[in-house]
Amino acid sequence: MITNQQLMQEIQETNMSYLMLAQHMLREDKEQAMYRLGLSEETADMMAQLTPGQVLKIAASNMLMCRFRFDDDVVWNLLTSHSRSKVANDAPNVSGIHAGILMAGKIADSHRMAA
Repeated sequence: MITNQQLMQEIQETNMSYLMLAQHMLREDKEQAMYRLGLSEETADMMAQLTPGQVLKIAASNMLMCRFRFDDDVVWNLLTSHSRSKVANDAPNVSGIHAGILMAGKIADSHRMAA
């Protein structure tokens, strides 16, 4: 059984990994990172400019910094469905593509509402 202290340590490690990954992605390709992470431009700019000390301080929080964006049953069903009609193992995952399109639409809608 996991203890509360272990859970807090895992949250902090997850926060650190997420913040480091987000900064790396934002520095490499800001637009793609914003899409993949579901960030607004303001949040992306702020995250990209965090100092190492700020990253450490934020990561030490007992609150998880990242969150699941898939709050829609349709998206979860698409992501978890397994196509039995695949011709080859490397055939495109149509359900995954459809889920990506739905999530991109949600991101676009949230950006329009924020503007």
